[in-house]
Amino acid sequence: MQKLFTEFQIKNLTLKNRVVMPPMCMYCAPETGMITDWHVVHYGSRAAGGAGLIIVEATGVSPEGRLTSNDLGIWDDSHIEGLARIATAIHEGGAKAGIQINHGGRKCEAEGVQIEAPSPIAYDEAGRVPKEMTKQDIADTVLEFKNAAIRAHQAGFDLIEVHAAHGYLLSEFLSPLTNKRVDEYGGSYENRVRFLGEVLDAVREVWPDDKPIEVRISAEDYLEGGNQSEDLGAMLNLVKHKGIDSVNVSTGGVVPIVPKAYPGYQISHAEKIKKLTGLPTTCGGLITKPEEADNILQEGKSDLVYLGRELLRNPYWPLHAAHVLNCDVLWPKQYERAKPRR
Repeated sequence: MQKLFTEFQIKNLTLKNRVVMPPMCMYCAPETGMITDWHVVHYGSRAAGGAGLIIVEATGVSPEGRLTSNDLGIWDDSHIEGLARIATAIHEGGAKAGIQINHGGRKCEAEGVQIEAPSPIAYDEAGRVPKEMTKQDIADTVLEFKNAAIRAHQAGFDLIEVHAAHGYLLSEFLSPLTNKRVDEYGGSYENRVRFLGEVLDAVREVWPDDKPIEVRISAEDYLEGGNQSEDLGAMLNLVKHKGIDSVNVSTGGVVPIVPKAYPGYQISHAEKIKKLTGLPTTCGGLITKPEEADNILQEGKSDLVYLGRELLRNPYWPLHAAHVLNCDVLWPKQYERAKPRR
């Protein structure tokens, strides 16, 4: 029996299938961080295409938390109405709506803002040297994540994802390559995961108990001395009681090294994180074929599968995949005449 089109439940959230659209920045918002009609169509079409969960792109918890000047924002109440339009479009398309909240740290390229990080180390030779965050800066950023969670709930999202991957701020604190602090936020696993733990405490305080919190991580830094799956597993185990309901497993981005990528290249990392933490995981990495996605689930390597580039190429991949796997799924009534017949 195929698993890709079986339901999956996290907290009180029931997904109709195990196909996830991960957050992918679109870089087309105005500098105010407001959504556009294009965002609504983009996310709504993937929901109509049959994905079970759609996670909105990295959304800045502050102006300096954006990755570029054209990222979505969630740092002001004025953003709620637009984000609610996206959540509504996803729901009307038959999917559940998640949103990723993020701070870019030293990788922020937005104009006119001071970049900050755990330590004053530039990302690469062309990058700016960030300000080393004070304890007050850390406390202020925790509050920004908390306020972002309040707004995400008000906008109607079903799941919130805290971005601690790809070399952005929380990821920078987790990695020994970017965190050289000698205070309680640097050094040991317990210290490097402290900031993430404080963010989780703050989010859990305002995020409804019946809605899941997901954390996205980079399980491999691809450089000697950096984090590997075992390191992330150990750190997650220190804070999972603070409200982590699932883990979205990715790799890389902490340092400017491009890994050798091939279909499924990140799956083993998700499998390790699942075993080390006992938490549900979502995995991906150049997955394009329905059989590939289903086999990952059949073999118990992960609980959900995300498809990024493939869903950009084909918003209706899930409907096609269901046909390939001989699974009968509901099509949007507007498209029923196009449903393949056997």
